Amino acid sequence: MVYNTRLFVLVVAIVSCHAGLTDYLFPNLSGTVRGFTDVLANQPVVQFATRTSTNVISLIVGGLTGGPLSTGRSLNSNGLLPTLFGDRNVVDSSDRIRAEYDAGALNEDTRLDCPSLINKYGYMVERHTAVTEDGYVLTLFRIPGNGSVVFLMHGLLGSADDYVIAGPKSGLAYHLAREGYDVWFGNARGNKYSRRHSKIQSSNPNFWDFSWHEIGVYDLPAMIDYVLQATGQDSVKYIGHSQGTTSFFVMASERPDYNRKIALMVALSPVAFMSHVKSPVVRLLSPTNGLLHGLANLIGLHEFLPDNVLIRGLKQLMCGIGPTSEILCSNLLFLVAGAGYEQLNVTNLPVIYSHFPSGASSKQFVHYAQSYVSGEFRRYDHGASENLRRYGTAKPPDYPLRDISCPVSLVYSDEDWLSHPIDVDRLYNELGNVIDIYNVPFHPFNHLDFILAKDFNTLIYERLRKLLTYF
Repeated sequence: MVYNTRLFVLVVAIVSCHAGLTDYLFPNLSGTVRGFTDVLANQPVVQFATRTSTNVISLIVGGLTGGPLSTGRSLNSNGLLPTLFGDRNVVDSSDRIRAEYDAGALNEDTRLDCPSLINKYGYMVERHTAVTEDGYVLTLFRIPGNGSVVFLMHGLLGSADDYVIAGPKSGLAYHLAREGYDVWFGNARGNKYSRRHSKIQSSNPNFWDFSWHEIGVYDLPAMIDYVLQATGQDSVKYIGHSQGTTSFFVMASERPDYNRKIALMVALSPVAFMSHVKSPVVRLLSPTNGLLHGLANLIGLHEFLPDNVLIRGLKQLMCGIGPTSEILCSNLLFLVAGAGYEQLNVTNLPVIYSHFPSGASSKQFVHYAQSYVSGEFRRYDHGASENLRRYGTAKPPDYPLRDISCPVSLVYSDEDWLSHPIDVDRLYNELGNVIDIYNVPFHPFNHLDFILAKDFNTLIYERLRKLLTYF
């Protein structure tokens, strides 16, 4: 029976060109299968099967998780899982929310990309290109200024857009530009602005075989070196949000020579250790056994596709059913990270939704899920045998955080679903070079509020301004 099940999965994997799962289930056949799938990958019928297999697998996962989700929904009445709706949320104002959302849908910002938005609000903008050591072609944007260089790095599923879509009064990039800083925006591999490679097409599964480890080891160094060469400066002031902090900690620990190129690192909602993460998406998708590890390998070779049975079940679990729920929970990022309702500009939601998700590898999600399970900040876990081949140990090595020497500021919130205060405190103690730690004095203030809050100016920027001036 077990063999028949594996044979069925093998057929699905071959037809879908999911070599990662076949490597796990049939290691002795992996070379043959991988070669076979490479040949099949360009066939139209197989490309169609690849797209549809995601729905097949989603149906299987949905059948397996339907019971737990239903149980979770009943348990959630006792507050055992975080939800986007609570006692502090205005749940009886659906008509107003609908009206505000519909009004925002008419905003032309929903149709403008990052450079067009910057131009619209009166700022010059430049587009630049950097190429990584492993061949990814990354797009950078710049609002030129006479001051020191500030480099902005987005989070998971995000892009450079994240720092401007809150609008000219709230967007961090606009605050910095008004102060005269030379503002640069990074875009990680796989997002909508960085979907090119010198040899591989983005339609090739191999294009998506990366996590935030590669973003830290390759993407950030390539972009920072480009910025320094273009500006003639010796260092940049780095501001990252969420994954933008994770990838920075990877770079600064794995490539410690880059510490001298960073005058200051500001971590908005820092994510490294994740033992106490609240996000139900991360917790439910965490690989905890061999089968899920095999599925993790399968998922990790492709771009993340959020519209499936499991995600729809999570929407009902965390949001309920109704027009207001559909408006506020229709974006995967809110399901992953939560939302601070009091800081949410509903009129601007159509603009937000039109700009992200902006693309990511599923392997990035899997890597975070592994961090939750292990309780450590370490490299990607490929399984014992592959870990031995790559790392020389059965378990992946921890990132050497003590090698980070540049000054770091940690900005966090008690209500953050992905950056829990206990985990931030551990990061603070592990780093040893933190020059400032700031708990945002506003509740609830959630993960996305660090870039989307309508009161960002009064809540965070004044403190950042002092740090940027001092360093």
